[in-house]
Amino acid sequence: MAPRTTRPVGTPTRGTTNPNRLRRMDRWIAAVHGPALRRSPAPPLAVDLGYGAAPWTAVELLARLRTADPRTRLYGIEIEPARVEAARPYEHEGLSFLHGGFEVPVPSRVALVRAANVLRQYDEEQVAAVWERLCGRLAPDGLLVEGTCDEIGRRHVWVALGPEGPRTVTFATRLGSLDRPSDLAERLPKALIHRNVPGEPVHAFLRDFDRAWAAAAPYASLGARQRWIRSVRDLAADWPLTDGPRRWRQGEVTVGWGALAPRG
Repeated sequence: MAPRTTRPVGTPTRGTTNPNRLRRMDRWIAAVHGPALRRSPAPPLAVDLGYGAAPWTAVELLARLRTADPRTRLYGIEIEPARVEAARPYEHEGLSFLHGGFEVPVPSRVALVRAANVLRQYDEEQVAAVWERLCGRLAPDGLLVEGTCDEIGRRHVWVALGPEGPRTVTFATRLGSLDRPSDLAERLPKALIHRNVPGEPVHAFLRDFDRAWAAAAPYASLGARQRWIRSVRDLAADWPLTDGPRRWRQGEVTVGWGALAPRG
């Protein structure tokens, strides 16, 4: 009898991808999660879930993770078999491509799952179950990063989760592209994008961020970076930020999940 095959869990995405689209997310992962990768007694295993029609993001993610730990290995996973076959020529030592979905068909628990622009097409009600499933594939020190960005990587918002569930939300942008912080609302991940309405915490956060940005207008003469840093310092008086100036200078700010989690 032939072995029974298991159908991958999930549905195909549009597959849109561009080189360097996820660089801001990658650099944050390497900086923030790098110490956990280096603590791993075995070579860390990472997954780029739903890399799209071309494998650029998987190739780039491995290169950036190896700046944190040169031992890192990575699987690119796609639910479309044709995309997996198209990626085969890019395989090399430490980089492989697999057919699969949210079940994450790799041989062991993983140090990192990055799922960028994957849940955008799903209903909000489906997100919690997907998060739980992916977190169940993490090693004890593992991290799931799930979020959304624009087509050329200027604006990102992502949620970082550990095996226990969501931890933080990070807003990241190329500062020269920003008119006001609430411009990032269009890139909120699926768990939050429909909650940007009065009465919800994420709406209050973006409202306060815009107010801090307006108050920091005199710093604009020193450049967008200085205005952003001043705005974030003011924001920290009322919101539980988990990072500091070193990350703020990169056009980022990270907030505890509990402060932005949807009500109800």
